[in-house]
Amino acid sequence: MAGQNIAIIGGGPAGLMAAERLGAAGRKVTIYEAMPTVGRKFLLAGKSGLNITHAEDYHAFRNRFGSASGRLRSALDAFTPDDVRAWAAGLGAETFVGSSNRVFPRAMKASPLLRSWLRYLDELGVEIRTRHRWTGFEGDGLVIEGPDGRSVIRPDATLLALGGASWPRLGSDAAWTGWL
Repeated sequence: MAGQNIAIIGGGPAGLMAAERLGAAGRKVTIYEAMPTVGRKFLLAGKSGLNITHAEDYHAFRNRFGSASGRLRSALDAFTPDDVRAWAAGLGAETFVGSSNRVFPRAMKASPLLRSWLRYLDELGVEIRTRHRWTGFEGDGLVIEGPDGRSVIRPDATLLALGGASWPRLGSDAAWTGWL
């Protein structure tokens, strides 16, 4: 599978993390983001300090998800709060535990962490195409509207990281739900 061409639709944290993992595994990754920049909600979250995880006992943390805990367990176990802190440290972002037992970057801002993350993605060869909106399907291809017009791409695999309907001005309007 090495060298497989992957399109990621959406440049929020989920899309960026997927690109990081796939790029580190040797895949050719292109992120298509409708907005002028990636990570807009991430930056908005950073205005209040950017709580990236919790420092409480891991089993208590995992049980916070109530009836969904069982379904989420494998995902939570695959990237624990300690893993989140190690990831941030790997990008040069020192973290600390606040009085609320939440974990924050020492800088108390999202922008330095996002800049480091984007530098790392660039080192991995991840291509980011902003102002490129996925508008649906055409046969076996994805229709992308960009600054140079309409194109149809046919990646080997596509990962949808489209976000929900909150904060449409930041790029997440759930317009995609009708296409699936």
